[in-house]
Amino acid sequence: MYFDSLSDFINMGGHGLYVWSSYALTLALMAASILLPWLNLKRTRKQLRRQFAREAANAE
Repeated sequence: MYFDSLSDFINMGGHGLYVWSSYALTLALMAASILLPWLNLKRTRKQLRRQFAREAANAE
């Protein structure tokens, strides 16, 4: 399917809203599937560092 102009491409023959919202939703889900585990790992490492520091201070 070829488009005559950029606005025709964005409109996608009247289906642009559905096409572009699908792309946006897919991109958001892919970003979340990368960012959320990374943030969780970061938070877990911070909690473990604090816990190990507390245990080391109590052992002395």
